[in-house]
Amino acid sequence: MMQRFTLFTLFIWFQTLLYSQDNKKLRIQHLTDNFYVYTTYKDLDGTMFPSNSMYLVTNAGVVLFDTPWDTTQFQPLLDSISRRHHEKVVLAIATHYHDDRTAGLEFLKQKGVKTYSSKLTYDLCDEFNEKQAAYYFENDTVFEVGNYNFETYYAGEGHTKDNIVVWFGRNEILYGGCLIKSTESNNLGNIADANLQEWQPTNKKVIRKYPRPKFVIPGHYGWSSNKELQHTLKLLESARQ
Repeated sequence: MMQRFTLFTLFIWFQTLLYSQDNKKLRIQHLTDNFYVYTTYKDLDGTMFPSNSMYLVTNAGVVLFDTPWDTTQFQPLLDSISRRHHEKVVLAIATHYHDDRTAGLEFLKQKGVKTYSSKLTYDLCDEFNEKQAAYYFENDTVFEVGNYNFETYYAGEGHTKDNIVVWFGRNEILYGGCLIKSTESNNLGNIADANLQEWQPTNKKVIRKYPRPKFVIPGHYGWSSNKELQHTLKLLESARQ
């Protein structure tokens, strides 16, 4: 009986390994506790550009923070979560209206996932014909899902006029999305919809509210610890000069 179990376990491990090798467009990394960062990629002028999102496994299901950018990875992400955690995605929150945050909202709605964004993001999705959440919140909101709670925070305009961050107090994780730049970034990236005058004050508000996070997850490229907030300020200062 033990031999059968071992063979079955090895089979599942091998299948998972094959999947992760074949699927180069979806990368899932364990962050801490029940938090995972997943990265999908989009071809921008011949360069595969990474976009970070995150998910949290609770005892009431999985919560997504932003959706895959690559439309081919919507179902593979759900399949990966199901295989790894034996849980379904029950909630998704988009942190601003660009498609690297919202592309999968309609797909998730069709799968029965409750989708949320701020009211400002909800309206901008409608204005710019981006995928839209089913529900919205008007103010900073605390969500309770199973054995976890977390809060959304809107500090002001920056990368976009609607960008929010999400704070997980118990684990001291700040999910910054595209408001926060990775230490690997040497510029501010896409600033087509940015408010360069307000971005720096907005970032300073985030730092004052969450001064000592253990992890800060930016919207693109890698992360280290909590150096991303100060690095973003330096990039903003350089852009102003």
